[in-house]
Parts: sequence; C-alpha cells; structure tokens
Amino acid sequence: MSGTHALDHFGEGVRHRIGARGLMHRVGLLGASAEPLPSDSAEIAHLLGAPAFQSQVRDLAGRLGRPEEDVLAEAAGDLREMSATHNEAALAGLRELDRRHPLIFLISHRSYLDEWVLLPALLSSGIAPPYGLAGANLNFFPLGTVARRTGVVHIRRSTSGAPVYRLALRAYIGQLVANRANLVWSIEGGRSRTGKLRPPRFGLLRYVVDAVEAADVPEALVVPVSIVYDQLPAHEVSLMISEARGLGKQPENVRWLLGYARGLHDRLGRVYVDLGQPLRLRERLAELRVDDPAETHAVERIALEVSHRINQATPVTPTAAVCVALLAADRALTMSEVLATVAPLADYLRRRGWPVAGAANLNDRSTVRRALQELVASGVLTCYSGGPETVWGIGADQHLVAAVYRNSAIHVLVVRAIAELALVAVARRKDGSGRNAWDEALRLRDLLKFDFFFARRREFAIELRAELALIDPDGGEVGAEVSPDDAQRWLERLRPHVAHLVLRPFLDAYSVVAEQLAAADASEEFGEQEFLAGCLRVGRQWALQRRLASEESVSAEMFRTALKLARYRGLIESDDPTLGKRRRAFADELREARRHVAEIAGIASRQTHP
Repeated sequence: MSGTHALDHFGEGVRHRIGARGLMHRVGLLGASAEPLPSDSAEIAHLLGAPAFQSQVRDLAGRLGRPEEDVLAEAAGDLREMSATHNEAALAGLRELDRRHPLIFLISHRSYLDEWVLLPALLSSGIAPPYGLAGANLNFFPLGTVARRTGVVHIRRSTSGAPVYRLALRAYIGQLVANRANLVWSIEGGRSRTGKLRPPRFGLLRYVVDAVEAADVPEALVVPVSIVYDQLPAHEVSLMISEARGLGKQPENVRWLLGYARGLHDRLGRVYVDLGQPLRLRERLAELRVDDPAETHAVERIALEVSHRINQATPVTPTAAVCVALLAADRALTMSEVLATVAPLADYLRRRGWPVAGAANLNDRSTVRRALQELVASGVLTCYSGGPETVWGIGADQHLVAAVYRNSAIHVLVVRAIAELALVAVARRKDGSGRNAWDEALRLRDLLKFDFFFARRREFAIELRAELALIDPDGGEVGAEVSPDDAQRWLERLRPHVAHLVLRPFLDAYSVVAEQLAAADASEEFGEQEFLAGCLRVGRQWALQRRLASEESVSAEMFRTALKLARYRGLIESDDPTLGKRRRAFADELREARRHVAEIAGIASRQTHP
C-alpha cells in the first residue's frame, strides 16, 4: 500500500479506535444487550453464544432471583468492558504511513494520563515510538527521569525572554522532523478546565511547519487524536474546578504526584483513543497559499482544522449522556426518567451516525445503570433508595464536575443548538425583531468561535442544512424563506432541545464579562487580572440571585475566552470615542441571545412537564 493510498483509507471514515492496555485503563467495548455487536471480538461473540455460558448465566439468575435476560445483559457488558480491540485496517494504514512520513500526533488534553495512554497503544501496534513534547512543570524526580527515558521532551512553558532557548528548540524539532521522527503533544497546550477542547496553541506547530518548508524532508502528516475517559481521577477533577474558579494552578511536585497516584487506585473505567482524518501538512499549506498568496495565518488555520477533526473523531460516552440528562432535569430522577431523558439524545446520535464510546447502547438499562453507579462511586451523583423507587441526582457542589463530563460531548450538539436559536430568531419576526435563519446562524458562529471549532463557512452551511433536515425533512435549503409560523411549529415539536444545555453556560459567562465592560469607564486603563477577579465576584453574586442558570458559568476559563472575543472586536482598549456605546451593544447582543436560549428552555420544560 502506498503512502497516498494509506492516507486515502483514513478518508473512508474519520473514526478509528486504537485498543490500548496501559496503566489501569483499557479501550474496551461496553455492550448493551446480550446479542453480539458488530464490533465484538470473536472471543466475546463466541462466549455469548456458547450453550455452556448461557447455562451458567441461567443458573446464576436463579440463585440471584433476577430475570435471565438482565443477568445476560449485565454479563455481556462486563465481558465487553474486559475486552480490547484493534482496528487492524486503520492501524495497517497508519503503519504504512509511518514508514514514509513523520507522523505528528496532536492530541486532546483532558488528563495528565493522555500521553501515557497513547504511547503504549502506538508501540503495541508496531508504530515507531514518538517523542512526546510536554511541559517542563512535570520535569521533577522521579517522574521526569522516567519520562525522559521514554522519549518525553520537557519544554519550558514560557520562552518569551529566552531567544537562545527558542533557537535551540526550533533547531531540535527541525532535526527530529528531518529524521522522520514521530512527535506527539497536546494541541491545547494545557489540560481542559471545562471538559471541552480548548483553543489551540500554535508555537510547536509553527516550528514543524518551518522545518517542513525549510528542508527537503518527506511530507509530514498531522494525525488528530481524541482521548476521552469514562471518569477522570477525582484529584485531577478537583484541581480543574479550583482553577476554573480562579484559585490558580497548583505546582506539580512530589507531593502532588503522591496525591495523584493515590487517586489512581480507584476504578475509573475506560479510556477511548480515536484517530481523526490525517492532514498532509505541506499540501495543506500550498492550498492555503493558492487561495491567498499572502496568507499569514496558515499555521493558525491548520491548528483550527486539526482541532475540528479531533472533535469529529470524539465519541459520546455513557457518562456524558447521563450527565446531559441530569443537568437538564436539575433534580433527582428514577431509572425510567433517566432513560426517558437520554432516549432523545440516543435517537439523535443514531440519526447523525455519531458513535457512542465502546459501541454502547444508550437505550439499554444496564449501560445507563453502570454509568450511574460509577458516578455515584466517584461522588458526582447521589443515590437515594429509601422510597418506592431509587433516584439519582447531582451531588452538592458537583454541578461543575458533571458539566466537565457533559462537555466532553458538547461538540456534537453545538450546530444543533445554533439551528434551534436560528429558528427562534425566525419565529420572532412576527413582532419585527427576528432575522433570517442563515444570518442568525452566522452571527452565533462568530459569537462563539473562540470557544468552539467550526468547519469553514461552506462546510458549516452543509452541517446546518443537515440539522434543519433532521428537524424538518421538508425544510428546504438554509437561507430559504421560512415563515415564523413554520419556525415556531418546528421548535415545538423537535426533540431533543439542546441550546439551553449546550450554549447557556457560555452565553451567561460572556454576559457577565460584557456587562462589566459596559459598566466600566472606557477612558480608564484596562487591567485584565483585576477585571477577571471582579467578574468572578459578580458572577458568584448573580448565581446566588439566579440571574445565571448555574454556577457553571462562574469560571475564569470562560471569562478569559469572553475577553478574547471582546478584544477581537476592539472592545478592550481603543481611542474610539464610541467605545462605551459599542460595549453596551455587545452586552445587549448577549442579552438577546440569552432570551432566545430561555425560550428554548421553556419549550423543553413544557414538553417534559405538560
């Protein structure tokens, strides 16, 4: 197979799962019914159909006093949890590419475990071990010593005042690329504090681009890699939440390592490693410069494309689906209520053709029960069995943690949420305040582009058409005239509604920043740290007053992103005498978007509690 054909093979589907057995994690297959799934290993399929095993299940069900089908379904889930799988076709293509090209694995970063999970998977698949580029904050004994001996290169976090260091780093990376060495690092630069993919960092990718363009080296292939977990270590989650609250990042040291290691004794479930569509670096650079010979943001555009491909390769975990359901309800639910709340999401994923991690069936009781039990064990959920039915709810002060898990799936629902709000804008044309659906969708895409990764405008239009077709198959082309009555009718009948679950926390956080900017004296010097501290104080007050939907929006991470948007729009520092007026317009824009989200929440509530 040639290198070109191997890359073409990836084009047949962006999601290829690597089976990995590293640390305490496995890439496994969590099943929902006793019937073998298409992705079951031969061993699992044979065992589920074996008369001897079925007889053992029957005997156990009798001793437990449980229905045989329930015990068989639970056993099937357990077997799939124990199994691992390799997509040999995908891995064969990757091995072929590895012989001819340097592979640049750009990974999502949700845990300190990420690179330790990926490396064993690549090694066991016969792919040359990559050099891992990691922060120098982890270069302490004994972790740093072990890491260096497994190919980890520790890099200083800040090099702005070290020109000699930057020169050496650029030369070293260039030499690795010239030698066709494989590289791996997090495109986000740091761990996600919200559960979703963070904006990319460009520095290391720029060094690789320079090396590819400056030397006669083979084409480098960028391989997007998605890594998601059933659950993260509790110690790590607590740090993420405190950092989101603006408490600062705790230094990594031996004491930190011991505390982290203790948290790994608990069972955390599985990790899912998926490969996205590879990107030919030199070829993509040439394409960008054909479109615009003076292209000065090629690296940034490539990084955004890679981030989008990572999201496209990321499956939805049962943990994320359960957290979507419980955050939507914001009250304790019975098992039947959880299943009823998850069902519209499961149906939507099926119609989208979006994979569920481990090929799980989100409509299956045993799959959902397992996710609930694991979240109870980690303290995210509470379980009360004192009444006629057992109920599960989000624990005290655990909404942010549940949101972290929910947000690992948020990328699947963003375009759907935008479609819903576009329909609200059309429906409001009755009173003269609404807009065209396509114009509204583009406005929201621009408003949210620092938090989410969108396809290029042409592909975004295709995605939006697909969403509206799911809502109403006869809806026609995006941008075509849709009547306010039709828009309202579609809004009332569609399920699930997701705009309030997906976008409200971010729009609420943006609104805090926008209102504080509007209230500030535009002529005074802007101090970012002081401003963010003020936003945190105001956000906590608004959360207590229920002016925010939840405390999830009181996040330094979200506030910083809102500031990026404001800075991009020239709303931070400017000699423009209309700065104050433009800041007020920004706050009003967000206030309107929040009103539209509230309308979606109201419709969803009426459907749930008619």
